[in-house]
Amino acid sequence: MPRLVLFRHAKSAWDDPDLPDIDRPLARRGRLAATLMGGYLAEEGLAPDLVLLSPALRTRETWARAAAAAGFEPPARVKIVSDLYMADPQTARAILAEEGGEAATVLVLGHEPGTGALLRRLHDGRAEPPLTRAFEKFPTAAVAALDLPGPWSQTAWGEAAFALFAAPKDLV
Repeated sequence: MPRLVLFRHAKSAWDDPDLPDIDRPLARRGRLAATLMGGYLAEEGLAPDLVLLSPALRTRETWARAAAAAGFEPPARVKIVSDLYMADPQTARAILAEEGGEAATVLVLGHEPGTGALLRRLHDGRAEPPLTRAFEKFPTAAVAALDLPGPWSQTAWGEAAFALFAAPKDLV
């Protein structure tokens, strides 16, 4: 059963208002949260076979810090996918279908509102209340996991079982 891990980038810096959005780095708080969530990924056994990243600097920095903290061995295959930058759920699902291949666990590291919207569209409606708070707000550096009933290429809306959700505030 394939597992999808959705990871929103950690808090980004807004120090330079002239910096293009795609080039914003992580803020200090974001760097700390990315490291914390990397430990959480490891504790929960969420080592991905494939990581699909938005090209934004903040997503790449989030993954670098989380992966280092998790100490995943062997490291996952990482692919930067330009269409994941601010992707809507339909685009993200198409990317998963195309890129997922034989990967047992795929981690998608992206942005809001797309990450939360993808979660809402994929889940099968049977989530317990502690998990459903992710439908209202998917905070920076939050992680959700979904179990899919079949191959990535056949992923349909409303079929995934919601397995877990955590935000940095839950872990401190």
